[in-house]
Amino acid sequence: MAKPRTTASTAKASAHEMEGRKAPAFELPGGGGKSVSLKDLLASGSLVLYFYPKDMTPGCTTEACDFRDTAARLRALGAQVVGVSADSPESHRKFTDKHRLNFPLLSDTGNRVTRLYGVYKKKSLYGREFMGIERTTFVIDRDGVIRKVFPKVKAAGHANAVVEAVKALR
Repeated sequence: MAKPRTTASTAKASAHEMEGRKAPAFELPGGGGKSVSLKDLLASGSLVLYFYPKDMTPGCTTEACDFRDTAARLRALGAQVVGVSADSPESHRKFTDKHRLNFPLLSDTGNRVTRLYGVYKKKSLYGREFMGIERTTFVIDRDGVIRKVFPKVKAAGHANAVVEAVKALR
Protein backbone atom coordinates (compact mmCIF):
# COMPACT_ATOMS: atom_id res chain seq x y z
CA MET A 1 0.00 0.00 0.00
CA ALA A 2 1.32 3.46 -0.89
CA LYS A 3 2.37 5.79 1.87
CA PRO A 4 0.03 8.82 2.17
CA ARG A 5 1.52 12.02 0.84
CA THR A 6 2.07 14.93 3.14
CA THR A 7 0.56 18.09 1.76
CA ALA A 8 0.81 21.61 3.05
CA SER A 9 -2.61 21.23 4.66
CA THR A 10 -1.78 17.97 6.46
CA ALA A 11 1.59 19.34 7.57
CA LYS A 12 -0.15 22.44 8.94
CA ALA A 13 -2.70 20.27 10.74
CA SER A 14 0.10 18.57 12.68
CA ALA A 15 1.53 21.93 13.83
CA HIS A 16 0.49 23.36 17.17
CA GLU A 17 -2.46 25.78 16.87
CA MET A 18 -0.40 28.72 18.19
CA GLU A 19 2.47 28.35 15.73
CA GLY A 20 2.55 31.28 13.31
CA ARG A 21 0.50 33.50 15.63
CA LYS A 22 1.60 36.54 17.59
CA ALA A 23 2.63 35.61 21.12
CA PRO A 24 0.18 36.93 23.72
CA ALA A 25 1.55 40.03 25.44
CA PHE A 26 2.20 39.87 29.16
CA GLU A 27 3.92 41.54 32.08
CA LEU A 28 5.04 39.49 35.10
CA PRO A 29 7.18 39.99 38.19
CA GLY A 30 10.74 38.85 37.77
CA GLY A 31 13.73 38.85 40.07
CA GLY A 32 14.39 41.83 42.28
CA GLY A 33 10.75 42.91 42.18
CA LYS A 34 10.97 44.31 38.63
CA SER A 35 8.19 43.60 36.16
CA VAL A 36 9.18 42.12 32.82
CA SER A 37 7.07 42.27 29.66
CA LEU A 38 7.15 40.22 26.49
CA LYS A 39 8.13 43.41 24.66
CA ASP A 40 11.13 43.86 27.00
CA LEU A 41 12.23 40.27 26.43
CA LEU A 42 12.00 40.51 22.62
CA ALA A 43 14.06 43.72 22.54
CA SER A 44 17.23 41.62 22.63
CA GLY A 45 16.21 38.97 20.07
CA SER A 46 14.35 35.67 19.99
CA LEU A 47 12.85 34.14 23.10
CA VAL A 48 12.61 30.63 24.49
CA LEU A 49 9.66 30.90 26.87
CA TYR A 50 9.15 27.77 28.88
CA PHE A 51 6.33 27.05 31.29
CA TYR A 52 6.90 24.53 34.06
CA PRO A 53 4.83 23.25 36.99
CA LYS A 54 6.85 23.80 40.18
CA ASP A 55 10.20 24.97 41.51
CA MET A 56 12.42 22.37 43.23
CA THR A 57 10.63 19.31 41.81
CA PRO A 58 12.67 16.63 40.01
CA GLY A 59 11.42 17.17 36.44
CA CYS A 60 11.45 20.95 36.72
CA THR A 61 14.95 20.90 38.17
CA THR A 62 16.18 18.68 35.32
CA GLU A 63 14.62 21.01 32.75
CA ALA A 64 15.94 24.19 34.40
CA CYS A 65 19.48 22.80 34.70
CA ASP A 66 19.43 21.67 31.05
CA PHE A 67 18.39 25.18 30.01
CA ARG A 68 21.11 26.59 32.28
CA ASP A 69 23.65 24.40 30.51
CA THR A 70 22.46 25.39 27.01
CA ALA A 71 21.81 29.10 27.72
CA ALA A 72 25.17 30.18 26.27
CA ARG A 73 24.48 28.26 23.04
CA LEU A 74 21.05 29.88 22.80
CA ARG A 75 22.48 33.36 23.45
CA ALA A 76 25.05 32.75 20.66
CA LEU A 77 22.05 32.10 18.38
CA GLY A 78 20.41 35.38 19.43
CA ALA A 79 17.87 33.91 21.84
CA GLN A 80 17.36 34.07 25.56
CA VAL A 81 15.65 31.63 27.92
CA VAL A 82 12.93 32.63 30.38
CA GLY A 83 10.99 30.27 32.66
CA VAL A 84 7.47 30.85 33.97
CA SER A 85 5.59 29.08 36.75
CA ALA A 86 2.98 29.96 39.35
CA ASP A 87 5.60 29.99 42.11
CA SER A 88 6.37 33.19 44.01
CA PRO A 89 9.37 35.42 43.27
CA GLU A 90 10.89 34.23 46.58
CA SER A 91 10.56 30.57 45.53
CA HIS A 92 12.17 31.45 42.18
CA ARG A 93 15.05 33.19 43.96
CA LYS A 94 15.73 30.08 46.06
CA PHE A 95 15.46 27.81 42.99
CA THR A 96 17.79 30.07 41.00
CA ASP A 97 20.34 30.28 43.81
CA LYS A 98 20.31 26.54 44.56
CA HIS A 99 20.86 25.52 40.92
CA ARG A 100 22.86 28.57 39.75
CA LEU A 101 20.36 29.33 37.00
CA ASN A 102 21.63 31.89 34.50
CA PHE A 103 18.28 33.07 33.13
CA PRO A 104 15.20 34.78 34.60
CA LEU A 105 12.21 33.05 36.12
CA LEU A 106 8.91 34.94 36.10
CA SER A 107 6.04 34.52 38.58
CA ASP A 108 2.51 33.98 37.29
CA THR A 109 0.92 33.40 40.68
CA GLY A 110 -2.62 33.93 39.35
CA ASN A 111 -2.03 31.77 36.25
CA ARG A 112 -3.18 34.62 34.00
CA VAL A 113 -0.34 34.15 31.50
CA THR A 114 -0.42 30.34 31.63
CA ARG A 115 -4.07 30.60 30.59
CA LEU A 116 -3.23 33.04 27.76
CA TYR A 117 -0.72 30.54 26.40
CA GLY A 118 -3.10 27.61 26.88
CA VAL A 119 -0.82 25.68 29.24
CA TYR A 120 -2.99 25.79 32.39
CA LYS A 121 -4.90 22.53 32.00
CA LYS A 122 -6.66 19.71 33.76
CA LYS A 123 -4.04 17.18 34.84
CA SER A 124 -4.22 13.89 36.63
CA LEU A 125 -1.83 12.22 39.04
CA TYR A 126 -2.47 8.98 40.89
CA GLY A 127 -6.12 9.10 39.87
CA ARG A 128 -6.64 12.64 41.18
CA GLU A 129 -7.59 15.41 38.76
CA PHE A 130 -6.47 18.99 39.29
CA MET A 131 -5.64 22.14 37.33
CA GLY A 132 -1.98 22.83 36.72
CA ILE A 133 0.69 23.94 34.28
CA GLU A 134 1.47 21.54 31.45
CA ARG A 135 5.22 21.66 30.75
CA THR A 136 5.39 23.52 27.41
CA THR A 137 8.03 25.55 25.56
CA PHE A 138 7.44 28.32 23.01
CA VAL A 139 10.12 29.54 20.59
CA ILE A 140 9.22 33.13 19.70
CA ASP A 141 11.04 35.13 17.03
CA ARG A 142 12.20 38.72 17.50
CA ASP A 143 8.97 39.96 15.85
CA GLY A 144 6.88 38.25 18.52
CA VAL A 145 5.64 35.39 16.33
CA ILE A 146 5.48 31.91 17.83
CA ARG A 147 7.61 29.74 15.54
CA LYS A 148 7.65 26.45 17.45
CA VAL A 149 5.69 24.95 20.32
CA PHE A 150 6.83 21.93 22.31
CA PRO A 151 3.75 20.69 24.22
CA LYS A 152 3.80 18.03 26.99
CA VAL A 153 7.59 18.23 27.26
CA LYS A 154 9.67 15.41 28.70
CA ALA A 155 12.30 17.33 30.69
CA ALA A 156 15.46 15.31 30.03
CA GLY A 157 17.12 16.31 26.75
CA HIS A 158 14.46 18.85 25.84
CA ALA A 159 16.83 21.84 25.86
CA ASN A 160 18.88 20.37 23.00
CA ALA A 161 15.73 20.07 20.84
CA VAL A 162 15.00 23.72 21.61
CA VAL A 163 18.52 24.72 20.48
CA GLU A 164 17.84 22.99 17.14
CA ALA A 165 14.51 24.83 16.77
CA VAL A 166 16.22 28.17 17.44
CA LYS A 167 18.91 27.32 14.85
CA ALA A 168 16.11 26.79 12.33
CA LEU A 169 14.99 30.42 12.84
CA ARG A 170 18.28 31.71 11.46
